[in-house]
This record gives sequence, C-alpha cells and structure tokens, in this order.
Amino acid sequence: MTQTIAPRVRTLVLLLLAAACALLAGAGPASAHAALTGSDPREGAVVDKAPAQVSLTFSESVSMDDDSLRVLDPKGKRVDDGKPSGTGGTAYSVKLHAGLPDGTYTVTYQVVSADSHPVSGAYTFSVGAPSETSVTVSGQGAGGGFVGGLYGVGRYVSYAGFAVLVGGAAFVLACWPRGSGVRVVQRFVVSGWLSLTAATLLLLLLRGSYTGSGKVADVFDLGLLGDVLQTKAGAALVSRLLLLAAAALFIAVLFGAYDKREDEEKRDLTFGLAVGGSVVAVGLAATWAMSEHASVGLQAGLAMPVDVVHLIAVATWLGGLTALLVALYRGPADTPVPALAVSRFSRVAFGSVIALVVTGTYQSWRQLGSWTAFTDTRYGQLLLVKIGLVAVLVGVAYFSRRWTAQLAEATPAAAGAAAARRGEKGAGKASTKASGNASSKTGAKASANASAKTGTKASGNAKVSEKASGNAKVAEKESGTRKGSGTAKESGAAKGTGGSQRAAQLARQRAAVDAARQKRQRDADPNRFGLRRSVLAEAGIAVVLLVVTTVLTQTEPGRTEEEAKAAGTSSAGSSAPATGAVTLDMPFDTGSQNGKGVVRVELDPARVGANDLHLYVERPDGTAFDIPEVKVALTQKAKNIGPLPVAPDHITTGHWSASGVQIPMAGDWEVAVTVRTSDIDQVTISKNTQIG
Repeated sequence: MTQTIAPRVRTLVLLLLAAACALLAGAGPASAHAALTGSDPREGAVVDKAPAQVSLTFSESVSMDDDSLRVLDPKGKRVDDGKPSGTGGTAYSVKLHAGLPDGTYTVTYQVVSADSHPVSGAYTFSVGAPSETSVTVSGQGAGGGFVGGLYGVGRYVSYAGFAVLVGGAAFVLACWPRGSGVRVVQRFVVSGWLSLTAATLLLLLLRGSYTGSGKVADVFDLGLLGDVLQTKAGAALVSRLLLLAAAALFIAVLFGAYDKREDEEKRDLTFGLAVGGSVVAVGLAATWAMSEHASVGLQAGLAMPVDVVHLIAVATWLGGLTALLVALYRGPADTPVPALAVSRFSRVAFGSVIALVVTGTYQSWRQLGSWTAFTDTRYGQLLLVKIGLVAVLVGVAYFSRRWTAQLAEATPAAAGAAAARRGEKGAGKASTKASGNASSKTGAKASANASAKTGTKASGNAKVSEKASGNAKVAEKESGTRKGSGTAKESGAAKGTGGSQRAAQLARQRAAVDAARQKRQRDADPNRFGLRRSVLAEAGIAVVLLVVTTVLTQTEPGRTEEEAKAAGTSSAGSSAPATGAVTLDMPFDTGSQNGKGVVRVELDPARVGANDLHLYVERPDGTAFDIPEVKVALTQKAKNIGPLPVAPDHITTGHWSASGVQIPMAGDWEVAVTVRTSDIDQVTISKNTQIG
C-alpha cells in the first residue's frame, strides 16, 4: 500500500508547487495601494498660463524623496524646482520654473504608500496648446521586473515560514508533546524558522531597489539600505529579525530541555513555553500588521490587532495541518501519531477557523466597503477565490474529523486485541516450557538406568582397547599441538572480529525488518490511511490558499480602487475627468509687504451633497503662515447659483477647515477665495472645478 502512496504524494507535491509558481508569476507587480485622486493641473488639461507648481492628491499619505515627483518639458528636461513637499493631508506639490513656454508637459511620480507598497504613474497637461513631446514613460510599473518578482517570492516564503514555525510549535505544545522528540517534526519547525529568517533578510536587501529604481545593482547599495532602515517597512523587518532571535531560543528549549523531561515534568514547562511562544508569535504577526494594509485607512487602531489574530489563526491552522501531515507520512513507525493528538488538533483547527471567519469578515468590510466591490475590483475577485478555497478546505476537514473519530474508536479495540494476542502467546510459551521440563526429567532417569547396565558389561573390553590405543593418541595429540599452535590464535581472533561485525549487521537488519513490519501494520489501518489522504488534500489546498493570500496582500484594496474610479483616475492612470477629491492651487498678491503667497483649497469628495473643505496658506518659499481673514464662495454661473459663502474655521498655522459644505448640483463650479493680509490689503482669486 505504501509503495503506491509515495508516487502519488510526489506527484501531488509537484503539481502544487507548479500551481504556486503559476499564481505568483501571474500576480505581476504589486498593485498600487494609494491611488491618485486629484491633480492640479488635471490630466489632459490645457491652461492659458504656466502654473507656479504642480500638485497631486492621493487616497492616503505617501512618502517621497527628491525624485519622486518630476515635471518634464517637451524635450524631456526637468522643469520642477526643489524637493516635493506635503501641503497637509494627502496633497503634495512641487514648484515649477518661472516663464515656462507653451507646450505639453509630463508629470511623473513614484512614491511609497503608507502601507509600504510602491506607487507610480504619469500624465500630461499643456500650456497654451498641446504639442509633440519626446518623453516616453516606461511600461514597467513600480515594484515590477526581476526585483519585484523576487520580492514577491520572498513575501510568500516569509508567510509560509511563519505558518510552519508557529503552527508546528503549536501542534507540538497543544496536541502532541511527545512529538518534540520526533526528528521529522523538529526538522519541520526548524525549516520554518530558517525560511522566515532568510526571507526577511532578502526582503530587507531588496526593499530599496523594490521601491526605487528596480535595478539589481541597487540591492547591495549600503546607502540605500540605510534609507530603508529609517522607513516603517524597514523598521518592521528589523524588528522581525530580532524576534526571530527569541524564536530560536524558544525552539532550542522546546526540542532540548522540554523533550528530555518526563511527562509530568513537561506539564510544568509547557505553560512557560506557551506564554513565551505566544508573545513571540504575536510580535512576529505585528510586524506585518503595523506596516501593511491594516496600518492605514479606516479604523487602523482596531484593524491592526484584528490582523494579528487573523495571521496567528492562519498559521495555527495551516502550519499545524502541515505538521500533522509530515508526522503521518514521515514519522517513525515506533512513534506513530496517536489518535488523541489528532483529536486535539481537530479542536484547535476548529477554533482557528472560527477566528478566521470573524476577523476575515471585518477585514473584508474594511477593504471593500460595498457588495459590488466583490465583483468589480480585482481585490474582491481574489477575495472570492480565497473564500471558496477556505470553504473547500473546511469541507475536506470535515472528512478528516470523521476519520479521526473512527481512529479514536478503533484504537482501544486494537490495543485490547494486541494485549489478548500477547497474553495468548505468553501462555503458550509457559505451557511449552513446563512440558519440556517434565519430559527432560523422565528421559534422564531412563537414560541413566540403561547406560549403567550397558557400561558394566562393556567395561572390560574398553579397558583393553584403551591400553592399545593410548600410545597412538598421545602421539597424535603432540603432533596436533605442534601443528596448530601457530594458527589457532590468529584464527580465533579473526573469527571473533568477524562475529561481532556479523552480529551488528544482523541486529541492524532485524531492526529494519521490525520497523518495516510496524510501518506496514500502521499503514494497513484503513482509518489511519483515510486520515492521511484527507490531511494530504487539506495541505494541498492550504498551499494554494497561502499563494492567493500573498497575492491579495499585494493588490489594491477594493475600497481604494472604487474611490479612484469615482475620482476619475485609477492607479493605472485614467483619462476621465476627475470627480473625486479636488485640489486647487491659487497664487495671490495683495500688493503689501508679505502679501504674496499661495492658497490651496482641497474639496473632498467634490460631489453633490456634503463635502469637507480644507484651505492652506503658504508663503512663496512653501512655509505656512496666518493671515487676518480668509473667505470662500462657490458659484455655478451656468445655473445662476450662488455665490454660496463658506466660513472656514482656523485650525492651526496656515490651515482652515469647514465640514458639511453643501453643493446642490453637479457641474462646473467656481471656487473664489478672498484673502486679506492687512486691514486694507485684500484680493479675491478664483478657479473652476468639476463637481460630480
């Protein structure tokens, strides 16, 4: 039976690896998790006068460096002046050279979103009239290419290593304490630690190139590595390495001092290991939760601990399942996985599934925001695939529970039958021994009487013949002594050495035969055989599920994608007019001393109904400053609506805000701002924007 199982196992493993590689290869570069929701000038716009700066608004905060936001003229030369700066919230700008000629200008950006994923894109606007441009934008997005693919593989290996490490250790502590002495289980857990450590180091080295140029040569740039260490993602990776050092100590105790103790002594140490291991596991899970999706967006303070619970539940279920599979297939014949351990894991897995359902439901609502996002966004479609795989996995687990119950019922009966067979065998040996002793005593008496009578009659002849042959025996004995004295010792030594080697070889053969016999007996159990097959199917589905989960973490959340579509520009760069958050930059000059500056108005979501308005005032050098008074008015001249006055409240230096600003209908609206810099110096500036 086992001879037919092994090829099937190898075939299934190869198919699962091929499926994993196909899914990872099809994942492509990491999708943008921060979407461009507004720009000024907007994409495709034709303005009469060259703007003083270009501003971009994203769906979440992003990090930038000197080359993150560039503006190129028709010949491909940079016309932006200085480092990009944030103007508050999610808006960022870069100043342009004065006196730009007419033509088409290209705006390119490459930033890192708050959830650690790179975002890139480009669009054009024109001054005066559109013109030809020599600027070409590379088709490779941020996070793509060879470095991006390698980074994706590293992410998958890190998730898999975490699951193996946490799930394997939990399986030993909670389900099978004696498994701490099984070599294959030890190797399994240690392999998880090694995989997670190696993947973390790889991600740390690749991080700078992954979010920047994408060149392989930049992987070994120490300066770039230093910059990475100052980011949130870099700090999370370093923290993970420190926690893995603590995990190494935990593994050493689990498979060292813990394994050598007796069962009663293990109970005392189990509690300490459980507490310490839980702290390390929570810390490792937090390195993902605090640097990725859960750390930004809606209810981040609640989402991060929920994400930690979700990750630990996944690791406990899938990692423990794989540990059980390894023990069932590769465990020694003299230490089989008991039915009690399988039953315990079944209960642990059930609790993990409950935690997954609860936390997964919350995460789905948070990342999607609507039912239509399930089918209209890539994130929602992948989430449906994940839900389907979990449902199939739970269905297969149901059959595993049935096999476990049957195995638990069959184990006492099998043990009783084995004890009965041992009792019968022992009784047979005792009966045979008693019979042998009785027969030997009777035979001895008869033999003694017969030999006594025969010996009396033959003694006379024997004495005569003994004298005749005495001389010959003496001569033969002396000759034999001389002849064999040289070789007897050598032959005895050789015979002794060969005998010990032969005995050791026979002992090994007997041990191998006994192990093979025990393995055949174990595998012949139909309940155990059925359990092995169902657990193998579960592990296969778990591999694909883990790949889908990894791809899902690199995909733009459905809520963000829908907001980008509503704003008129997706992360890939759409040419539709913007209908989301709007940012308007308006230079002003009241004619007095310190009367020059820029007013930035942010209107979110720039739709019919209630809107939030933020207004920022900056000096020409980009520093925020206060003015005595600022007023805003909204007018739609085509419908003779307005002006609708807005009185924003002063929040902090250079920042005013108003919430619940009502816009009654869609269309082209004029946003007018009145700026007063002294008692008598004021000016009104305006810009038009489209309200969706």
